[in-house]
Amino acid sequence: MTDPVELYAKGGVDLTTCDREPIHLLGRVQDFGCLIAISSDWIVAHASENCSDILGLEPAQLLGASFTDMFPRDTVHALRGRMQALTRGEGVTHLFGLDLLDDGRIFNVSIHRANRYLVLEFETADPDEAGARQDAFSMVQALIGRVQRHRDLDKMLKEAATCLRVLLDIDRVMVYRFEADGSGRVLSESLQNGAESFLGLRYPASDIPKQARALYTRNLLRLISDAQAEGHAIVPPSSPDGEILDLSLAQTRAVSPIHLEYLRNMGVRASLSGSILRRGELWGLFACHNMTPFHIGFAKRNAVELFVQLFNYELAQLEVETEREDEARARELHDRLMAQMSSGQNLVDVFDPLAQELQDVIAYDGIAIYSDGTYISRGSAPTEEEFLGLVRFLNRAQSSEVFFTDHLIGGYPEAEGFLDRSAGLMAMPISRTPRDYLVMFRREVAQSVLWAGNPEKPAELGPNGIRLTPRKSFAAWRETVRGHCAPWLSAERRAAETLRVTLLEVVLKMSDAMNETRKKADEQQELLIAELNHRVRNILNLIRGLISQSRGESRDVDAFSDVLDHRIHALARAHDQLTRKNWDWVPIRSLVDTEVEAFLSSEFHRVTVAGDPVDLSPPAFTTMALVLHELVTNSVKYGALSVDSGTVGLDIALSKDGGCSLHWREIGGPVVQPSKSRGFGTTIIERSVPFELRGKAEMRFKVTGLEVDFWLPSSYVRASSVETAMPPEQTSQPQVDVALMGEVLILEDNMIIALDGADMLTELGAEQVHTASRVAEALNILKTREITFAMLDINLGNETSIAVCKACEAAGVPFVLATGYGGAVDTIDAFPEAALVTKPFSLDALRMAIPKSQDLAARHRG
Repeated sequence: MTDPVELYAKGGVDLTTCDREPIHLLGRVQDFGCLIAISSDWIVAHASENCSDILGLEPAQLLGASFTDMFPRDTVHALRGRMQALTRGEGVTHLFGLDLLDDGRIFNVSIHRANRYLVLEFETADPDEAGARQDAFSMVQALIGRVQRHRDLDKMLKEAATCLRVLLDIDRVMVYRFEADGSGRVLSESLQNGAESFLGLRYPASDIPKQARALYTRNLLRLISDAQAEGHAIVPPSSPDGEILDLSLAQTRAVSPIHLEYLRNMGVRASLSGSILRRGELWGLFACHNMTPFHIGFAKRNAVELFVQLFNYELAQLEVETEREDEARARELHDRLMAQMSSGQNLVDVFDPLAQELQDVIAYDGIAIYSDGTYISRGSAPTEEEFLGLVRFLNRAQSSEVFFTDHLIGGYPEAEGFLDRSAGLMAMPISRTPRDYLVMFRREVAQSVLWAGNPEKPAELGPNGIRLTPRKSFAAWRETVRGHCAPWLSAERRAAETLRVTLLEVVLKMSDAMNETRKKADEQQELLIAELNHRVRNILNLIRGLISQSRGESRDVDAFSDVLDHRIHALARAHDQLTRKNWDWVPIRSLVDTEVEAFLSSEFHRVTVAGDPVDLSPPAFTTMALVLHELVTNSVKYGALSVDSGTVGLDIALSKDGGCSLHWREIGGPVVQPSKSRGFGTTIIERSVPFELRGKAEMRFKVTGLEVDFWLPSSYVRASSVETAMPPEQTSQPQVDVALMGEVLILEDNMIIALDGADMLTELGAEQVHTASRVAEALNILKTREITFAMLDINLGNETSIAVCKACEAAGVPFVLATGYGGAVDTIDAFPEAALVTKPFSLDALRMAIPKSQDLAARHRG
């Protein structure tokens, strides 16, 4: 490792060297508490020197002794009980008001695990600990209520800073947010007692090193009670094998000398930091400073931690609400654009009204479109020649994402030539190769950044040995940033992504109007490629989850296969209805009818649906498909529909607030016996609606029959004008005899589907199954083998099975068409009478389709 002194001599030392300081291995504690680390067999391995001051026990007495011998029996019992909270995962638990040594002195205890040790930290408790804790928590409730009043980020942050200052009675509270480059900016603050304002200042990433940011995500609160106190060493410094005690989660952990000097340079004597987390990542900090030593007791620290946790929740809620508002505006833009664009127009034709609509959602200084070799621009934008060079740069970005930058010359130096007109851009690809783009440009904004000191100035070696002294001046350092435009906000990026999808729809619509089948297929594939990746991964994850969860509740392989098959087909039936409605809202009644028909067939009347006609949004429809499938399946197996006398009623009611209540009631079935172990099916019923749709679900196993109540939020339901159900596309019918024999053919370009189909056809009587993945291969099999039946995939990638269909028809060979597209396919139009199975198909679906194909072939031969 390079010696820091030598590194400094070569000019290589600056504040980034702080990133390498092991701040979690400092081996010291602060004055306000002492620490004891014990092994798994309760032998004291480490103790802080101030154990003698706080506990009256010398470290020499403790080290190597059994903790259970040194402390009263009741204390050991209380600690063991509290340790139970640490049996899973990482965390800290607390014990309040413990008479630790059975001498009347009351302590608060923090407990956590550090590798192989259990770390106990002791602080003297306030006399009125319980009352102080109750008062602090009551105040938190009132203060967080004030934060909840604001639905604007700036006002919320200002209110939170003020509330936290009031709660702590501290000199300064700053809300500090981390930027993408690791630097931080003070967004809000609250001051008293003449504290200096740091509002608007920006701090380099090195001010809070990487390892410190990592600890902030693990430990929500960090107290430094006195920046001038030296603290107390932990003895021995390391274990016999040289391992230093990890203090990452220690409440009393001492502070890096570098950070202490940093605080003193700011005039700060004590500080408290609270972590603001978003989706598990460090969003920012509450930085609380006091100009004099400042200790915060256990009760108030816990109240502050609760306040920070509740604020994190409120911040998350605000961001979710903002995202929903942005999505609503983007949907409105989508609807307006779709209404303006007729089928006979292309994007170039409607560019001007499109640009005007966009201006209301995304601020820009110039806009341009490049489509089919045509370039049009408005406002402050590059020339066509400049743009053609820029296109080659844009082509290196992802084809399925919006590309944005507020510093174009940073990645494309040639942009220097038009920097006077554009410093940043947001580009939406609206085709593939050659790519077409809609691009918005922004002019250069000379940003005056107020740095709290020079961010590039190397630190100087100081009084802390071979360490770095943080800069001693916090005077604002003004840096003018050239070549930047105003940053693209997250709301603008989300709107651009929605617009990209909208424009893809427009292009697809134009292709349909031109009736160019091959071009339409190519463009559709390209326009949907971005969504396809996302959807396929979701489907694979869903199937993986179904397999994993269904396995645990099945007694054998056959039962597992049956449960999994029915669940997948429930999703398939729901998906078919959605696609027939163009992924639009669908009546819930059609879902119920389809699911019931699939199981009961002729006894369809035993399930009644009453109440308000209601439509479900696509996300809700998919979720409810699984839920209703499990309800019907359980009822057919164990509930009211398992006996002839049983019935089921489903009552649907729209509430005044737009939500919807669903009440499932089973009557006349066997006596209900709730299972001791809850299977995956029960989990789907109870948790899908709350988890996926943010609704409610309650399941009651009554003697008279199962009762389940659901509530769906208004965003997923609406009143329907359709009172009758949409007839299901495929339903179960009484089982029929299938007469397959001899050799059969499967034409399918997916090997797994081909193998699955071969197994089904063999089970239905086929003696030998030939598989082919290409038309030429299938035609050769028809010529050389005596084929008695064929199952033909409609779309084979770059070819269709029309030629094979004609060959089978000419030879009198019965055939079934397999498709994942539904009915809008040319092959189906060419053979309207052909038997059809929709992927994913089942053995029952084939059993129903084969006789139809055989009858049709017999009629043709006749």
